Amino acid sequence: MSDISPVFQKYKGAKIAVYGLSMETEKLLPKLNQSFQVIGLLDGYREDGMLYEKPIISIRQAVQEQVKLILVVARPGSCRVIAKRIGGLCMEHGIGLLDIRGRDLCDLQEAVYDLKHVSGITREELFQRAAGMDAVSFDLFDTLVMRQVLFPADVLELVDAKLKKRGICIQDFGRKRTESEKTLSQGKAPVLAEIYTYMAEQYSIEEITPEELARIEWEVDLELLVPREEMCTFVQEMIDLGKAVYLVTDTYYTECQIRQILERCGILDGVELLVSCEYQTGKTQQLFEHLKDRLAGRTCVHIGDDRKADEESARQHGIEACPILSGIELLEKVGYLGLWEHLEPLSNRVKAGMFTAKLFNSPFLFENPDRKLCVKSSFAVGYLFFAPVISDFVLWFDRKTREDQVANIWFGARDGYLIQKLYDELTGEKNSVYFLISRTAAVRAGVMEEADISYVEEMKFSGSVEEQLKKRFGITRPSGSAGERLLDYKEEILAKAEGYRANYKAYIEKLDLRPGDIAFFDFVAKGTSQMFLGRLVDHPLKGYYFLRLEETFQKKELLDIRSFYNKNDMGESAIFDNYYILETMLTSPMPSLEGFDENGEEIYAEETRAESDLRCFLEAQKGICHYFQTFLRICTDIDQQTDRNMDEVFLMLIHKLAILDEDFLRLVVEDPFFNRMTDLKDLI
Repeated sequence: MSDISPVFQKYKGAKIAVYGLSMETEKLLPKLNQSFQVIGLLDGYREDGMLYEKPIISIRQAVQEQVKLILVVARPGSCRVIAKRIGGLCMEHGIGLLDIRGRDLCDLQEAVYDLKHVSGITREELFQRAAGMDAVSFDLFDTLVMRQVLFPADVLELVDAKLKKRGICIQDFGRKRTESEKTLSQGKAPVLAEIYTYMAEQYSIEEITPEELARIEWEVDLELLVPREEMCTFVQEMIDLGKAVYLVTDTYYTECQIRQILERCGILDGVELLVSCEYQTGKTQQLFEHLKDRLAGRTCVHIGDDRKADEESARQHGIEACPILSGIELLEKVGYLGLWEHLEPLSNRVKAGMFTAKLFNSPFLFENPDRKLCVKSSFAVGYLFFAPVISDFVLWFDRKTREDQVANIWFGARDGYLIQKLYDELTGEKNSVYFLISRTAAVRAGVMEEADISYVEEMKFSGSVEEQLKKRFGITRPSGSAGERLLDYKEEILAKAEGYRANYKAYIEKLDLRPGDIAFFDFVAKGTSQMFLGRLVDHPLKGYYFLRLEETFQKKELLDIRSFYNKNDMGESAIFDNYYILETMLTSPMPSLEGFDENGEEIYAEETRAESDLRCFLEAQKGICHYFQTFLRICTDIDQQTDRNMDEVFLMLIHKLAILDEDFLRLVVEDPFFNRMTDLKDLI
């Protein structure tokens, strides 16, 4: 930086602080001292001491010293964490926050939904580069595998949480673990057990052995890793072509552990490993020299995501390099898709990490001409857009019913089909009931007087009186009848209801009801089903809804309801505009319930959905289930906080990204009670 680029020119001669304690900072300081007043070094975990002949200071001291610039010397992923940590304070005090490439870390991109502004490499271009070489070398982390958290520091937070769950509290665990790695990494590449041995000695940690700490971190990290599927397939293609294939990685994991990761990727043999901690040197040091020794003069291209460690270092050692974009880089280049302001607490970063690992799993997002971000399957639609809010609802439902000490849990059909599965997965119990109900079945059995018929008629039916009598009450209008309102058929409706009621009670009597209240799940409703159902059971009903409508009606009818979303949320919430889409995804593969026979056996309406429709939403449900299981597994030791605002960002992306699953786009939103059909495509 002796020749100052224009972006740094205005800070020449000014007080600055350097964020980062790595060897890169040590190399850069002599150049910085020529142009700036470097008053100290900043770090996320240290606020005192000396290093590289500079004091380590706190961010508060930097503000007090009136620094004009904080220069971040770190990898892009770490830069994002640092911006999240101190960006607000820098903006408040007019302090520039730049990385060494001159990028303004406080200048967050607007969310965009295509990659037209991004240059990248296609799969074919990568293949051609590699096919012309004798050997191909690959980076591992963020190239062949990625973590389902947003930042590397999140791994340590999860380790810390697991330790606390076991009753082991190491104060400032993340800081001590990071400091230990930084110290040992100066001049060599340690294994994980060495890092924890140093940490235990430095901080007098006796309640757990270094070996056990290393094992826990390894297990936590391994659980987070998923293959970048197209890249792993590419590795296998190179092996099948007879190329010499190498994996060159900076890591504190042993060669044996790296083999375990490759097994998860389906890469069982055919890859030679060069692991930094085995060679005691990293990629920015001499690891590529060891690769050159293995190559023995053969041509090779190295493929990786890190511009310095993979691209620059490989070329410095005479090896061709081909950069690909990591998932987090792609997320950053589209302005985090509106997620940036929702990255606290840790459980939110897990959500964002899971999303990134799915949407940006492939680095080859430049294949289609318009470079639109796209979602190719119903499974991915369920996983990316719907799973976060559904998962948070299930967590809320479990918490609320436990607080209320409800004895019986009923998930009303058909919207409760998937919700019950997720609830049982969460609780590990099988005591809930998938309760057969529909608005039609509840109305048929629950109407008892003229006012009930008037209430039903106020819910406008799309069709004739004759059709309404048939669909809502199962009554065929007598020949020659000229009634224009439901009340004109009051006697027939109320007489028929007595039989429906007896049959419904026969079904309910077969259920194993415990003494106490019934928690009744409904998805989006004002309480019609609950009101009529309440006339068929002796136990008090407590409604637990995803979204409740028309709260004045519930107060008037004295319905006991609480909900994840309320009417007050409708003005700003994405839920009110999108719940029809959600409803379509949550439904059961069985048709709508019409009622019961004399033995309490269910009677279903004729199925109107095509096989492709059923297959489509069941695939979306698999995506939701997979997300939920993964989220619970990762977050088992932390507070699984719900964040509806973040969930709605995910949900709204269904309108922003291109969905390529034709079966999904052909779905129809059905509402048999109102006799309405809406093409899903019209809602997107």
